[in-house]
Amino acid sequence: MKELLIKLEACSEARKWAENKSWEEVYNTCHRGDWLLWLFKKTNPGDLQLLTLAKGHCANTVRHLMKDERSIKVVDVAIAFGEGKATREDVAYVADADAATYTADAYADAAAYAAAAADAADAAYAADAAAYAAAAYAAADAAYAYAKKYNQQLTADICRMYLPIEIWNIS
Repeated sequence: MKELLIKLEACSEARKWAENKSWEEVYNTCHRGDWLLWLFKKTNPGDLQLLTLAKGHCANTVRHLMKDERSIKVVDVAIAFGEGKATREDVAYVADADAATYTADAYADAAAYAAAAADAADAAYAADAAAYAAAAYAAADAAYAYAKKYNQQLTADICRMYLPIEIWNIS
């Protein structure tokens, strides 16, 4: 697996994480949906429909944070395309096929920040004015890190659901 990731120019963090793992171990234990989407795109370049389906469902994890109807439409059309209910032209009309992943990343960050801010405000309410800023920052930072990790794991599980190991072009 290490050689493949080097050949594909995977990021150093992913290469280090996967260094001594078999393909099956990487697939079954990967904790980041963005890594699995990236690897699927590199190893299965002809499977745009399946890739878009997985991206759409990953983006859908943060749908509740989307305020712009265009973002919601991108997710809906990505999923419809992946299910064979929309055409490439439909996808191109609302956004390019990578917009769903961009939307997921952007909204995952926004979700983490919003949750962190709310948690920080509650946690720091009783603190005195001098401690408030430090407590709020620490709570926000911790909540952001948790929300981001949670979404990465959730999207990895979604990738395994829509991109089963049998269809990957990795041996």
